Amino acid sequence: MPNTPMQMLLRGQNLLGYRHYADDVVEKFVERAHKNGMDVFRIFDAMNDVRNFEKAVKSVVDVGAHAQGTLSYTTSPVHNADTWVDLAKRLEDLGCHSLCIKDMSGLLKPYEAEELITRIKESCDVPLALHCHATTGLSTATAVKAVEAGVDILDTAISSMSCTYGHTPTETVVAMLEGTERDTKLKLDQIEPIAAYFREVRKKYAKFEGQLKGVDSRILIAQVPGGMLTNMEGQLKEQGAADRLDEVLEEIPRVRQDLGYIPLVTPTSQIVGTQAVINVLTGERYKSITKETAGVLKGEYGAAPAELNPELQAKVLEGAEPITCRPADLLESEFDSLTQELQKKAKQEHISLAEEIEDDVLTYALFPQVGLKFLKNRHNPDAFEPAPTAEAQVAAPVAKTSSKGTEAYSVKVNGQVYDVEVGPQGELTSVAPVTNAAPQQAAAPVDTGPTEDVPAPLAGNIFKVNVVSGTSVEEGDVLLILEAMKMETEVRAARSGVVQDLHVKEGDSVTVGSPLLSLT
Repeated sequence: MPNTPMQMLLRGQNLLGYRHYADDVVEKFVERAHKNGMDVFRIFDAMNDVRNFEKAVKSVVDVGAHAQGTLSYTTSPVHNADTWVDLAKRLEDLGCHSLCIKDMSGLLKPYEAEELITRIKESCDVPLALHCHATTGLSTATAVKAVEAGVDILDTAISSMSCTYGHTPTETVVAMLEGTERDTKLKLDQIEPIAAYFREVRKKYAKFEGQLKGVDSRILIAQVPGGMLTNMEGQLKEQGAADRLDEVLEEIPRVRQDLGYIPLVTPTSQIVGTQAVINVLTGERYKSITKETAGVLKGEYGAAPAELNPELQAKVLEGAEPITCRPADLLESEFDSLTQELQKKAKQEHISLAEEIEDDVLTYALFPQVGLKFLKNRHNPDAFEPAPTAEAQVAAPVAKTSSKGTEAYSVKVNGQVYDVEVGPQGELTSVAPVTNAAPQQAAAPVDTGPTEDVPAPLAGNIFKVNVVSGTSVEEGDVLLILEAMKMETEVRAARSGVVQDLHVKEGDSVTVGSPLLSLT
């Protein structure tokens, strides 16, 4: 598509990752992305901290691409229309070619949108876009008022991929504006083939869809973006706790308040959501604090819109001072060291790097574990899941059919898993509790006599092991780091002792309750 501008979402100093990267990595990423075909960079920062926009905007402008400064819209006691107008003006002053209101949770109400867009258009001279999710049911009405207020660009989704977690249907907006001053001039009969195509594509991915089938008004309180909601549902399924979604949705606003009413957009949506999941699953708030939650409290992501929970902040700072400058100012240049690190690993693991090594280095920098696995296997299709097909969805029932004509199921009731057999006429023929089911939430180490096993508090992958057999540890020492739900969770010693046996190594996958190591 040589004549079609390509657009991507860029998380400011985070790029595509979950931490701040040094300025040289930001520059190199923008340079390579533009050279590989990206034209428009929609740049945002999860904290709405303008300092975190500076390097990304300048890098985009310097390569001759289009920089779109983005307001991550949210509501709270500390946010109002003046907040957003001021941010819009500051982004324009940075050199952004256009602006975008990113309403990732579908919280922007129609009349508030009309006021906000009118005021931004009066204050700024660059085009304004609106990106509004349909999760709460507000997006279509908000689109109407946005158009009437003079918005320049409106994000929509083709009907077969719209609503729920997505956006207002393209066809709906086209029909609404037909015959008006803002008629799109698009023809519905020409759009239908596109909808038909994606209708078939969507069937292939049916098993990955979330639970939401319509509007979820709970989001007006929890403020969970559509992408975060599907991600969280998947996380809870992975942890064997899909039935605890309501508890997590109740916990999210409390965590968000503790973290200074930060907007819920990647990566802060994952940070808040994962911390809320951990708080619920462990049964104790902040018993385990992810590295990323601690980073927000330390100021590593920038300034929060409101005051942080002082007790929680003091807990993670441990007497240190929080960061008050632009966080990236504290980061040394890292692209060269990342290149050397990747080259060393490539040699050790016999990985063939691309001729354009910068692209491989960026892949590794942004996704250390997954990226390295991709680079190692990119010429080995057997290492990846086969592409889904529509036929694959018409599979045999999950239930196992025995020679007696009965079907076997696993059913969970109030946390207890049962093996159930159902006869050919639907009659219940057998029910038996599963006694060896993994616990559904983090448990205290199980005493097995002279040693006790330290269990995995969450399902995930072993990111780093800090001890070896024979290591003496004190209470609170970090034994290993578990990568779960895209976040890093430290597993600490509950008491002093000596590491007896390691049951896992870096890269291993574990389930909830799996023994990680033995401690005497």
